[in-house]
Amino acid sequence: MYFITFLCILIFMKRDIYNKLIEWKNNTQRKPLILKGARQVGKTYLLKNFGANEYETVAYINFEEDPGLNNIFESRIQPEKIIQKLSIYLESTIYPDKTLIIFDEIQHSPQALNSLKYFHENANQYHIAAAGSLLGIKIGQSAPFPVGKVNFLDLYPFSFGEYLEGIGKSKLRHYLKTKKDFQPIETSFHEDLIDHLRMYLFIGGMPEAIVQYRSDGNLEKVRNVQKNLLEAYTFDFSKYTSKSEAIKIANTWHAIPGQLAKENKKFQFSEISKNVRAREYNEAIQWLADAGLAYKSFKIKAPRLPLSGYREDNIFKLFLLDTGLLGAMLDISQKTVIDGNRLFSEYNGAFMENYVAQELVSNNHKNLYYWSSKSAAEVDFIVQYKEQIFPLEVKAGISRKKKSLKVYGEKYSPLVLSRSTLMNFRKDDNICNYSLYGVSLFPLID
Repeated sequence: MYFITFLCILIFMKRDIYNKLIEWKNNTQRKPLILKGARQVGKTYLLKNFGANEYETVAYINFEEDPGLNNIFESRIQPEKIIQKLSIYLESTIYPDKTLIIFDEIQHSPQALNSLKYFHENANQYHIAAAGSLLGIKIGQSAPFPVGKVNFLDLYPFSFGEYLEGIGKSKLRHYLKTKKDFQPIETSFHEDLIDHLRMYLFIGGMPEAIVQYRSDGNLEKVRNVQKNLLEAYTFDFSKYTSKSEAIKIANTWHAIPGQLAKENKKFQFSEISKNVRAREYNEAIQWLADAGLAYKSFKIKAPRLPLSGYREDNIFKLFLLDTGLLGAMLDISQKTVIDGNRLFSEYNGAFMENYVAQELVSNNHKNLYYWSSKSAAEVDFIVQYKEQIFPLEVKAGISRKKKSLKVYGEKYSPLVLSRSTLMNFRKDDNICNYSLYGVSLFPLID
């Protein structure tokens, strides 16, 4: 019964990336597609739903469920023969241009991954979409990667806007999404959005957690879902790495929440263990980043273009992929959801910085940076957009203090300075305030 309810609710949970899938299908220069993302963010469901809606038939292949499928790709790779064998395996016909072929968990079949090159070069009339959670980890040593022969899309946990859609608040989401200026929005809508954001911080953006909340509103059950997801991720550490590496990855993973809760959120290896050296744990951090479980934000020496040329590789922050999972790891009580704005300021605003990092990444600002000075001023995010640089300071409450922004402004004289707070939208001279629920609009050039 729960499974049926789960599927029924998911039908109404359309993802923003869906339109990009349609663009991919209609593109005459289309290549086989690889949909990347952490485990349990909804890749399989999205592709199946896309295939059911936009194609006449769907051919679904899962390399984890049936490892024997690798045999089809082991001999000389000939796309037409592969299609013939897959049709026999599925007991259904695969049609050019009319069937969406889904290669799920493709990281378990390096040969199937390599075959995408030949499908692009010799049989591009077949529409292939592959999904994989650990492609940067599992693939690369045992078989060549089809560089330049595939298209990529990234799927993340539900953004706040997608969450609003998922809980049936599509009109409210549309109202926010179409905002083009810094005029304050109506007070009742502002307060409603703050309430939804508070709930989102607890529930997070993992599809199963949202489905559970929408089904009965029970936050205890939502927390159980989150804990099960965390356990599954921990299991992956040992499943895909050696024992010694799994221990390092687990230590790093469990250290992230505590480090975010500090006043200085810079990741410090000494917090894991006094005797830890950075080089011993760099691979563990990269594993988490490649798996989509953590986002790295680098400190920059100066806000100049390109930002990547001014980053300090050894100074960074680590954010989790989802605030709901962050709350579960910190064991935040569900009472904080109804306790005023406590959740926003809990743990030195760790939730708010993590939330903003998620929103930026899901809105195509995949490379995160921040700036700090020796005088302890810090601007939480620096974004490169349309050949300009935009600073963004994040505040957990409604404080109008902007010391760090002022220090930054006096030093670099940007055209605009931005903050994200619980206050309504507003603009004071060259300082723009994004209400936290609308940070996805950043940088909005008024």
